[in-house]
Amino acid sequence: MVQLNATLDLNKMCCNQRLDVAMKELRGDSDKRKDTSPPAKPINYETEHTRNMDDILVRHSHKLESFRNVLRNLAELEALEGLNMIDAVQRLGIDYHFQQEIDEILHKQMNMMISAHGDLHEVALRFRLLRQQGYFVPDDVFNKFKENNGMFKQDLSEDIKGLMSLYEASHLSTEGEDILVEAARFSGQLLKTSLSHLDHHQARIVGNTLGNPHHKSLGSFMAKKFFFTSQGTHTWLNLLKEVAKTDFNMVQTLHQNEIRQITIWWKELGLAKELKFARDQPLKWYIWSMACLTDPKLSEERIELTKPISFIYLIDDIFDVYGTLDELTLFTEAVKRWEMTAIDHLPDYMKICFRALDDITNEISLKVYQKHGWNPLHSLKKTWASLCNAFLVEAKWFASGQQPKAEEYLKNGIVSSGVNVVLVHIFFLLGQNITKESVELLDETPAIISSTAAILRLWDDLGSAKDENQDGNDGSYVKCYLEEHPGCSIEEAQERTINMISDEWKHLNKELLSPNPFSATFTTASLNVARMVPLMYSYDDNQGLPLLEEYMKSMLYGTA
Repeated sequence: MVQLNATLDLNKMCCNQRLDVAMKELRGDSDKRKDTSPPAKPINYETEHTRNMDDILVRHSHKLESFRNVLRNLAELEALEGLNMIDAVQRLGIDYHFQQEIDEILHKQMNMMISAHGDLHEVALRFRLLRQQGYFVPDDVFNKFKENNGMFKQDLSEDIKGLMSLYEASHLSTEGEDILVEAARFSGQLLKTSLSHLDHHQARIVGNTLGNPHHKSLGSFMAKKFFFTSQGTHTWLNLLKEVAKTDFNMVQTLHQNEIRQITIWWKELGLAKELKFARDQPLKWYIWSMACLTDPKLSEERIELTKPISFIYLIDDIFDVYGTLDELTLFTEAVKRWEMTAIDHLPDYMKICFRALDDITNEISLKVYQKHGWNPLHSLKKTWASLCNAFLVEAKWFASGQQPKAEEYLKNGIVSSGVNVVLVHIFFLLGQNITKESVELLDETPAIISSTAAILRLWDDLGSAKDENQDGNDGSYVKCYLEEHPGCSIEEAQERTINMISDEWKHLNKELLSPNPFSATFTTASLNVARMVPLMYSYDDNQGLPLLEEYMKSMLYGTA
């Protein structure tokens, strides 16, 4: 994983040696006399390369262990300091190194939560970290910060740190938690007001909190901002930053290698040449995988996941841009039957697509079976059939010129979002907690999937720009709602959509806190899809995706 950095150092060394020789020759001061000294041993650059890599790994391992010890010891001595360290580790995106320590510390902290020990910052931070870890902490722990009339105390307005923590905590609310709704309103309003009288550095931190609450943001995307804005007298923070910087470079090299493999796969597949109307964006497809599965150990799973994601985009283009309604109906029936004889009457471009889809589905199923002992072929075929059927329903709506009811549109849009296809593949690729019961639940599209899909669909529909300048017909919840409510303004329809997104986040939060048969890696992947949505669907006036571009540059080509 450290090959890139080691290679750069080695190349620099080689270049310097060659430069020294060249400069001597240019100056004419190279030794022309007969050399009687024994010949120099040739430098084994490969051995030097390996040694550099090993040295980096050893130093990184030592720093990880040093911080692990600091985390254990400080958390034992000072509860709040332990919470601050966990928060920093998570914000820097390297918490996968310290999961055991985090679990142990937060388990002990749960007892302190019951007594609501600490000031606003400590209570809110503990509340958020525990809920993020799956502990259900009641929202009445914040009652100690309220007046007798039920409103939050006004003297909290000067506690910027506490208000930021309260605002962050409010984003883990579930349905019916009015205290957290009020907490979000109260803290958000005061933080916005504070921006005008804070210094530049403080205002930047507060603005970042308001715009990118941790729970709803990709840790990998926000890590660099935290790296540069975090300050303090903690000696452990500098050590942690060193660990994070090395880790970032190692993981970045890993991602670059994965992209190379995906690019080779996509080129060899040949669909970009065969289906010229379709998008040719392997990097964008991989970004989804990179965002969903953040643990570096899941390299093979990221590569495999990118393959079905590419087919979601490809099939979407067939339905949205290229195919006729008759062709789309035949294609959907072929996918439902999933038999080679079913494609005889399809046009050539659809035959090519179906054969490639069949190949990749069989390949993934075989890999899952060999690695985890479960054949997912039935579930994978089912999710592809559901996706195509949802695409076909939309195609029929728009071919007829009739807008469906908003609720009907959203119910179908949850399926046509493609989220179910992605998460079903993730579930089997991970191979964690695969049982008859969990597979049956997965096949019914549980709320841990449908809430995330609704967030994606509604957020996408908020935008007025056409997706990447495509000429096809795209539906919109906003349009359907306006058609259904003639007296409603577009602003009102958009506000309703924003509120619905907020409600779906509450549903998702509830699922993350509720017992379910899925692994933490899987539920986090579903959460990461929802976190990725603003980056993927925030179009600017030129129909570009500036946040996505920033994320790609930061993760793949930036420096820590």
